Amino acid sequence: MITRHDTAAPPLGSHFESISAPLARKLLELALSSGGDYADLFFEYRAGADFTYEDQRVKSVGRGITCGLGVRVLKGDATGYAYCEQFEPEAMKRAARTAAQIAAAGSTLPPEQVVPVAIPDFYPVATPTASVLAPEKLALLRRGDLAARAADPRITKVVCTFAEEQKEILIVTADGRLFHDTQPLMRYGVYAIAESSDNSGKRQTGSSGGGGRKGMDYFDDRSPEWHGAEAARIALAMLDAVDAPAGEMEVVLGPGDSGILLHEAIGHGLEADFNRKNTSNYSGRIGGRVASELCTVVDDGTVGHSRGAINVDDEGNPGRSNTLIENGILVGYMHDWLSAKHYKIPPSGNGRRQSFRHNPMPRMTNTLLVAGPHDPEEILRSVKRGVYAKRFSGGQVNISNGDFVFSLTESYLIEDGRLTAPLKGVNLIGNGPDVLTKVTMLGSDFQYSDGIWTCGKDGQSVPVGVGTPTVKIAAITVGGTRA
Repeated sequence: MITRHDTAAPPLGSHFESISAPLARKLLELALSSGGDYADLFFEYRAGADFTYEDQRVKSVGRGITCGLGVRVLKGDATGYAYCEQFEPEAMKRAARTAAQIAAAGSTLPPEQVVPVAIPDFYPVATPTASVLAPEKLALLRRGDLAARAADPRITKVVCTFAEEQKEILIVTADGRLFHDTQPLMRYGVYAIAESSDNSGKRQTGSSGGGGRKGMDYFDDRSPEWHGAEAARIALAMLDAVDAPAGEMEVVLGPGDSGILLHEAIGHGLEADFNRKNTSNYSGRIGGRVASELCTVVDDGTVGHSRGAINVDDEGNPGRSNTLIENGILVGYMHDWLSAKHYKIPPSGNGRRQSFRHNPMPRMTNTLLVAGPHDPEEILRSVKRGVYAKRFSGGQVNISNGDFVFSLTESYLIEDGRLTAPLKGVNLIGNGPDVLTKVTMLGSDFQYSDGIWTCGKDGQSVPVGVGTPTVKIAAITVGGTRA
């Protein structure tokens, strides 16, 4: 591993000139030398940086570079995996021999030649953030800070962050395919604290952020000033928040960020490794009704410039759009190479890994609830008393049964079809599959969340996207403090 900590822009362009087709074939030959059903090579070069601006000064600036090779060998349901943190031939050969030890007999021949495969480009970037020097990025942080502070004297603290990475991958498979991709990623955020001016000691927080597989043009649509003002707005609104009601009631999910509930409470249960092991609530239910007929759920790695977009997954399968639930009927899972082999179908382009150090597994990309027929204002007017959920801080879910708990960072009481008081201390408690059956109205106002989410699974983290329209749910348990 190579690590640097400075403010110079990292080098761009290919970092795999030393990886020739004959060398890749030799590594595959070593990986399959003890007999294996399949093998692949995953080369990675990643340059990242992060900047933090706090209390109107630069608090930290860091930059790091990592590179290495992961070698995977599959034998039945068993996996041999090894990696090295350099592109030196002998180190790579040792990794291939180590991974080969999962197989004990027989021989699988590597391909006669390795052929590059063309892939689409869902995230072309004119000006990568990694090509821009640090002072310009620090200026963006100062602009967000000034906008938040200018919103109101009650804003007492502001923290602004900027993170970026430029990742380059090279994948070579045992059937002779070679894929090369460069994956940009950036995220900008503003966090604000508001304190009451009446000496009551009340303090509330607000945050706003976004990004994706984008370059500096991200700020053409969402400026630092916009994020600063939005973070301040939320913090100030929450100063007047009242205790949340408690009990089962109607809940309206706002468009965009509410997709994280879909991701956690339903999406993970549709990843095929859980279903292959019969540990998901959706195991064995293909073709059955699992949601309201209003609901169509899609995982789509082809959404341009989105945080979860992939031109090719980490096993060499092109990114694609996969319908998981169609009009309430379960029609498919998200697959990697192993689960696709088990179900005797092609991989779905969902084999993802955190880095060359990690084994791929089925993971979501951009998980979406497709828009419905209802006007969002009509949805709101239909609720006599309930909760409007606008922003989430995340949650927990039990994959085996779909039970979840989610915390809200911005929510409002609905009374007689109107948003009234902001609420504090709101948790949504329910069951993912059950909630989907209780969707009674679905808005026409689909939105993507603005590139803020990272998904964790089995110790690995990958960037993902979510999206949803306004959704009315007949009943969810709201955890609050009063009836």
